[in-house]
Formats: sequence, structure tokens, C-alpha cells
Amino acid sequence: MSDEPNLLGDYVRARRELVTPEQAGIPAVGLRRVPGLRREEVAMLAGISADYYLRLEQGRDRNPSVQVLESLARVLRLDDEATAHLLRLGAAKPRRQRRRPRRETVPPGIAQLVATLPLPAHVEGRYFDVLAANALATALSPRLVAGANRLRDLFLDPAEHALHPGWESATVGLVAGFRESVGTDTDDPRFIELVGELSLASPRFSQLWARHDVRTCAGASMRFDHPQVGVMQLQVERLGVSAAPGQVLVVHHPASGTDSGDKLALLACATRTPAAPRAGWTDAHRGG
Repeated sequence: MSDEPNLLGDYVRARRELVTPEQAGIPAVGLRRVPGLRREEVAMLAGISADYYLRLEQGRDRNPSVQVLESLARVLRLDDEATAHLLRLGAAKPRRQRRRPRRETVPPGIAQLVATLPLPAHVEGRYFDVLAANALATALSPRLVAGANRLRDLFLDPAEHALHPGWESATVGLVAGFRESVGTDTDDPRFIELVGELSLASPRFSQLWARHDVRTCAGASMRFDHPQVGVMQLQVERLGVSAAPGQVLVVHHPASGTDSGDKLALLACATRTPAAPRAGWTDAHRGG
């Protein structure tokens, strides 16, 4: 058996445990140790032998046909994104030599754009590290600063937890988006360190990670309970940075038909520093 991680087997096992017999349209017969489907039930519904499915889960067969993977996706009730992830896991890949991860650097033009935007904006890297942020983003959340990590803050920082009234929903989406962002590159030291730390420190993260949910982080409407201005409803847009694959520009803007725009303006006023005296301004002008 290969010593490489069994990504395909881990994924189908996790997903079958989330599908009940009722959802699959079969009777729940006998005592069941887990609420999900048994291996033989998945094999029967997918039209493959139980022995072959067992080999897939155990990692003894890692390159099933597309037809087999699509059948498993149907049985496991995977959506389009999850099916695409399953197909990637099952694709034949030559063993690659592990490379040292390159430092993620924000393109200068994007860094300038972030600094000048009149809305909260920041750039996230592949592992949801904050690579750049403007002052209004930091005013929205003090954790939105270069060097922070969105996963670590959302799961481990009580202040960030309190900022999100919909914390449970936010954690579901963030973990699923993280798994989609990383894909099959799970031997990266940065990935191993981050997942290991969060799995030990956060039962919530460990629970969600075990589900193997996959979802692209897309634009959404989010509520923020800010300690200074109160509850705001903001649209969160996520725009890929073409010059730096894996990086995303995240911009928050007020939802229409709400008072969130006024609250965001108040927050912006608090971030502005007093203007420096104009050239030629003397004590005489001040009446001194």
C-alpha cells in the first residue's frame, strides 16, 4: 500500500457517513454503528463490487474510472463542486518532489488599490493568511492585519467570534472554502501546521474538517456586530487576483436598503487622522 495520504479514500468514507439510508432510498436494516451508509450499500447503489469499493476506501486502488467516480458522486449526493473535487482526487498524478512553499507577495498594483479603496478591503492568500489590509478593514476587525490568518482568528479568537452573529454558518463556509482552496496539495508544511494546530485547539474546526465539505468561497451577505457602531449587514465580494493565482481581494460594502452605509461611514471617520497643516501655516495664522 502506498505511503502517500489516502485522500480519495478519506473523502468517500467521510461523505458516505453523512448520507442516511432514507436519503439514499433504501431501508435501514439492522443495528448501525454510524448513521450513514455502509460500504456495501454504497457499492450496491453505485453498481460496483463491495470488494472494489473497499479497496478504494483503503487506498489499495487510487485511480478509478471517471464513470465510477461519477456514480459514487451520485450515491453520495455530491453537488457540482464536491463532484469536481472527487474527480480531482481520483485523477492519476505522478509523485511530485515536495517543494519549499514560496512566500505569497501581493502585486504592487493590488496593494495600492487596497490602500486607496474607500471600503474595507484586504487580500487573502491560499491558506487564508491576510497579506494586506486597509485601515477601514482593520477598523471593521482588528484581526484584519497583514500576518493574521482568517481561520485561526475565526476559530480561536473570542473577539472575532463575537463579531459574527452567524458564527456557526461562517465557520462552515470558511472550512469548506479552505479545503477547496488547498485541493490535493495536502503535503505542504503550511497546510499541515495550520490544520494540526486548529484540530487540536478547536473542537468545532475538528468536527467540520472531518466532514470533508468542499465549497468555493464566493460573495455573500454577512452580519457584523461591531462593538462601536452596532450591527451591520455587509456584502462580501471575493475577487481573484489574476497576477497572483491563489490570492483573493476581499471587499465589504453595505447592503442596499439598510443603515449599514451610515454605520460604515461612522467607522471610516474614526479611522481618519487629522490633516497636517498646509505649507506656510504659521503661529500667526493660529493667533499665536
